[in-house]
Amino acid sequence: MDVDAGHGAAIGRALPTQTSDLPLTTRLRSYLSWSSSSDDDPVTVLTRTHRSIHPYADAGVLRRGYAIAENMHRGQYRKSGEPYITHPLAVAQICAELGMDTTTLVAALLHDTVEDTTYTLQALDGDFGPEVAHLVDGVTKFDKSFYGKAAEAETIRKMIVAAGKDVRVLIIKLADRVHNMRTLDARSPASRARIARATQEVLVPLCDRLGIQALKRELDDIVLMHLHPEEFERIDDHVRNRPDWAGYLDTVVGAARLALKRGKVTAVVAPRPRHYYSIWKDTVAGSHRVPFDLPRIAVVVDGPEGDCYAALGAIHGRWRPVAGRFKDFIASPKNNLYRSLHTTVIGPDERTVEVLIRTEAMHRAAEYGIAANYRFKRPADRNESVRLDELSWLRRVLDWEQETSDAAQFLQSLRCDLAEAQILVFADGRQVLLPAGATPVDLAYELSAETGDHCLAAKINGRLAPLASELHDGDVVEVFTEAAHGPQREWLDFVKSPHAQMQINRWFADHQEPGISITDKVRLGRATIGLALRKHNRGLASEVPLRTLADELGYPDLETMLVAVVDRTISPDDVVDQLIALVDRRE
Repeated sequence: MDVDAGHGAAIGRALPTQTSDLPLTTRLRSYLSWSSSSDDDPVTVLTRTHRSIHPYADAGVLRRGYAIAENMHRGQYRKSGEPYITHPLAVAQICAELGMDTTTLVAALLHDTVEDTTYTLQALDGDFGPEVAHLVDGVTKFDKSFYGKAAEAETIRKMIVAAGKDVRVLIIKLADRVHNMRTLDARSPASRARIARATQEVLVPLCDRLGIQALKRELDDIVLMHLHPEEFERIDDHVRNRPDWAGYLDTVVGAARLALKRGKVTAVVAPRPRHYYSIWKDTVAGSHRVPFDLPRIAVVVDGPEGDCYAALGAIHGRWRPVAGRFKDFIASPKNNLYRSLHTTVIGPDERTVEVLIRTEAMHRAAEYGIAANYRFKRPADRNESVRLDELSWLRRVLDWEQETSDAAQFLQSLRCDLAEAQILVFADGRQVLLPAGATPVDLAYELSAETGDHCLAAKINGRLAPLASELHDGDVVEVFTEAAHGPQREWLDFVKSPHAQMQINRWFADHQEPGISITDKVRLGRATIGLALRKHNRGLASEVPLRTLADELGYPDLETMLVAVVDRTISPDDVVDQLIALVDRRE
């Protein structure tokens, strides 16, 4: 798993095969070379970190996991020259700091053994059980000697499928990548750039989808350092030399606390500085000549989410809000379920200040995302459906993963899906998450494959709109279907979601021969023109104008023109424009 792995000559010195049938306790006597109370015990820090969050955790199983990992990796070294065991130990430490459970930490300690040593998955299952075995198998890469160039795509696909059964697979993978990125300097410049780019394309977006900002910030900054070193240095110089930044934030925090106290809102207020990548992104997006970095504070209220709005009122009562800079991610959470109020105000000395307002639970979720389910006890009324909502994006990916047998196509679709910003629209009485720039056709396929295949027209916020129309956050959409209607090839030119693209291609693969009769096309052509007329608030009392237009356009009869509309030989909008002109001219 470790991108820095360098195998020493002593791989074969790992556990002799014949000992794998011995009881675990018997084997461990020869592995353990320290007293569990020794100050030099390499598992001490890991155990202390883990028990600071989970006081009753079983430290013994961590020691057993470390003992086997250390023995199996003995003689292997990283590119940095360090013993290889330092890597899985560091990965487990990162998982412990996130607050993950003991099973995850054991899997983290052993996550490279099956891939890089003679320790088998069967032996692992026998020693630590199926849960640990599943997690380790999920992050174990396919061998390039067997899979060649397809190894990377197949590995990621395997990891996503495994995460569908247990999301802890992704958490271990992210912790693995964080440590590898921390030690990336040991690699060549070309390798650093390649690994940083792959991290940016897949691992950072996955981290964001899981909501684990504590890891995402670090990955973002290290990627920036390796892909844009000059920009990183510029941001670093700016952060180190901001004039009286701490003093100004102290003033803002003090004033905010006073305003909240007067508003009878109990809250913790603290500075919330941006990380380097966030500053760089806003600087580039706004084409600023100097790093764009506004002072920012976080208000964490001690109470229900309604107190967030009371806190917002207190802050706005103290300082003038900046128009257009308020976002309510409590009422409309982000795709990773991030919830908070964001506002920007004109603070002391007429300087612009950003303010984040959230509850303690929201603050925990913002930092740890899906890992918060393991770090903190869940409320008694928390049910499994909430957890399923947290992984809705993963379920969507797994749905279209099943639609393609090509791992390379799956990886490309995954990269596209992760790279897209997302919007939230409303249809059929529910919220639907779509890629930014999505159309009613994307929405139709998100509702169901049948709805997508038979999509005929759509209303956006109560008005008829072309199927190629771009949807926006908060749109209310109604999709009209026609059983005889099938997908159009030109839909592939504007749909955004991999799921819609795959479903459309699937339909054409299954319908190589014409599947609609001439009679059906005539009926569908009439319906299509009728819907197009409604966009102009027009209608037809008879078919006489249509027949006249068909004659003027050179068609032998009306039915032939209607078939041409369905076959897209002529656009229904062009037909309607000419029909309106014909009727108006005669009037």
